[in-house]
Amino acid sequence: MLSVVVPVHNEVDNVTTLIEEIHAALDGVVDFEAVFVDDASEDGTPRLLVELSRRFPRLRVLRHRQNSGQSTAIATGVRAARGRLVATLDGDGQNDPADIPALLSRWSQDGGDRAGQPLLLAGWRSKRNDTWLRRLSSRIANGVRGRLLGDGTPDTGCGLKLFARTAFLDLPYFDHMHRFLPALVVRHGGRVVSVPVGHRARLRGQSHYGVWNRLWVGLVDLGGVMWLRRRTRLTDVETLAGDRDHDVRAPAQPG
Repeated sequence: MLSVVVPVHNEVDNVTTLIEEIHAALDGVVDFEAVFVDDASEDGTPRLLVELSRRFPRLRVLRHRQNSGQSTAIATGVRAARGRLVATLDGDGQNDPADIPALLSRWSQDGGDRAGQPLLLAGWRSKRNDTWLRRLSSRIANGVRGRLLGDGTPDTGCGLKLFARTAFLDLPYFDHMHRFLPALVVRHGGRVVSVPVGHRARLRGQSHYGVWNRLWVGLVDLGGVMWLRRRTRLTDVETLAGDRDHDVRAPAQPG
């Protein structure tokens, strides 16, 4: 099963179309569920999601009682997911669910998770429908992040990603971690493959991120992830007794 995890906050104007598009893209293609995590919305988003769940039985709705941020909402959805694979989408409608089948096909082509080597497929918005200032700031941020972290990913901020649920749960959790998933997967001995995906203009609602409110937090988080990389050691684990089919390359805990 595939679990599509969507964090939302004050997206009452977008969730209906997004759920319809998820079903249109995946129905008959893969056994799936849609897990929407409402991050303490102040509009009618949670009420509308509950109503939509009666129309779409594959829709599950979770809600944070306190606003906790996008990374926490993603983590909540992944922990609750029933699928072996998880696809994430932003809740603003700018990611196109029609790109998910291509990611699933690429997952199969690349062999998926190998023993001890998780795979992350990261969406790459090669043609972004954003303002010039947002495009410029993202280009600079991705360049700096890539040079310092060596994650080899041109677009870490794209909300469309595909990974194994267990691989995500093995990663260290912190606020804003969703922007550093490629570096965290590489730190864990994994592979990251960037796949070109579509990107749409936001048609309804208001963005929750600005250039400046992401800059300063991002710099602090960047320093933290650099520390994690320096303090991590990958250890080859050999099975001496028991099931030898699951030898792994495990990262030692930072210390």
